[in-house]
Amino acid sequence: MKGIFPGGQVKHKEKSIAKYLDTAQLKRMEQSFRQWVNTPRRLDVRTARLRILLIFLLIRYTGAKLNEVLDLAPLRDIDYKRRSVFFRSGQSAREVQISESLTSEIRSTLSDANLISSVHDTFNVDAGFVRRKFYERAHACGLLKRLSGPEMIRKARGAELMQGNLPLTAVQALLGHSTPNLTSSYVSFTQEEIRQATRYFMEKESAQKTSARNFFFGKVSALNRGDIQSQVQLATIEGYPVTTIITNDSMGRLGLKIGKLITAEVKAPWVILQKDAEEPYCSAENRFKGKIEKISSGSVNTEYVIRVSDGIELCSIVSTQSGKLLDLRKGDTVWALFSAFSVVLHVD
Repeated sequence: MKGIFPGGQVKHKEKSIAKYLDTAQLKRMEQSFRQWVNTPRRLDVRTARLRILLIFLLIRYTGAKLNEVLDLAPLRDIDYKRRSVFFRSGQSAREVQISESLTSEIRSTLSDANLISSVHDTFNVDAGFVRRKFYERAHACGLLKRLSGPEMIRKARGAELMQGNLPLTAVQALLGHSTPNLTSSYVSFTQEEIRQATRYFMEKESAQKTSARNFFFGKVSALNRGDIQSQVQLATIEGYPVTTIITNDSMGRLGLKIGKLITAEVKAPWVILQKDAEEPYCSAENRFKGKIEKISSGSVNTEYVIRVSDGIELCSIVSTQSGKLLDLRKGDTVWALFSAFSVVLHVD
């Protein structure tokens, strides 16, 4: 993962220089490709451009290498039922999850008789030609050439996944890197469970069904049942504990038990920041120490992004006045705190 994380910018000669495209820029480039595809009147030209669009979408959303995508046999290596793409290397294959909406788009596109005949075995496109088209589309929407090649789109995807709090293990597996040692975690995770976490993330990313910014993937590691409510502890893939309190009725409906894979979410306004090197004495059950990675100031509220580890970023929204009183600045060490009552659990 070296060279991909953390962050999207570096300081050079006192100027902020982007290392890769952010999500908004990736969307601009995708839109540029889509407009380009719909421009020609000739069917053969549109078909050829559709093929390039598919290559872009696969790199954009799977983080695959260009040669991996060009070696795909689309009619064999894309499983619509599992919503997966299989990148093959020798006798082995890496399975990468994609969203339901992207699966449907690929399936619909590949149903075109003219396109099927040209991608029956592989995409059958020269790598240099693909790179030129990436640069052209980037130039058309005002993006830098050095950030817009297939290799850089792959890096941008990796950063995007990490910033969305997809666990480092899942990101590494998706990009084809070796996975880290999980012995430090409270519980172990199977490859199938990591795949489930990735699938959940892809669907959340695609549908944008919730306004919550903070997500944690993990397993139930402890249950403490009370008369009316129960305390549930989640162990994330990175080994961080997250505690929540829910009603016994909710625990029954969710079917919670030790070892069950689960997702927890916390809205940004519920995350309180405290500027202190030492762990604070407070009633918040969940405490994460990190550094302020990014500050987006507004007249009323200010958004802070706190990097806890290579696998976790937390977002907090506080009043701009409170931020000024705390004198919060980029690079400061802070504690991100939230109550067990602020954690919402999801089982999919």
